[in-house]
Amino acid sequence: MTQASGTARPGGRTARTREAVHAATRELLAESADGTVDIAEVSARSGVHLATVYRRWRSADGLIIDAVVDELGSRSPLPATGDLRADLYAWITNLLTDLTRPGHLAFFRALLRAGGEGQDTRTFAEPRIQQIQATLDAAGTTVLTWMDIFELVLAPAYVRALLTLPMDPATEAERLVGNVLAVRAAREREAGKRGAGKREAGEGEAGERGAAE
Repeated sequence: MTQASGTARPGGRTARTREAVHAATRELLAESADGTVDIAEVSARSGVHLATVYRRWRSADGLIIDAVVDELGSRSPLPATGDLRADLYAWITNLLTDLTRPGHLAFFRALLRAGGEGQDTRTFAEPRIQQIQATLDAAGTTVLTWMDIFELVLAPAYVRALLTLPMDPATEAERLVGNVLAVRAAREREAGKRGAGKREAGEGEAGERGAAE
């Protein structure tokens, strides 16, 4: 997948530039009444030339998404211990708590705007997608994907927050974890039934061949 402009993590001067732009973006988001930022203001506050910001991030929404994903990755990484219940519970509790903080919904709104403009929003969010998949892989979970986590956890959590009906981490985190585990269990049972059916069919064919011989 082609990496979005501004999402690389090189060292040296480029890393310092990226950190300065991200810091300015987060500050302006915290001050913004509508969850938007202006690239010219980001340039002025960060001290990074306007042309450089445009060249690396291309749009204000792309910059918001990159800055927030980077912050989430460092402040609230997804655990990958192999214990899916514990990992999901820790992450979802942090997620629901974050959704009550100023500026966090700007990330979701920026994704919606960017998607509406035809931008590849998955490319912007790829680091977070990789973390989700790593958590599933560590638990040996092959019947779920990052999209399942989006549909079962992120979508309801963000929609509730956008409706000013945020989920309570103390009660809703466990429920969301339970939903994910229930889907995993159902799919594993279905996969087991299909496997048993194939084995029985294979044994039946072998028996028929033996009788014919």
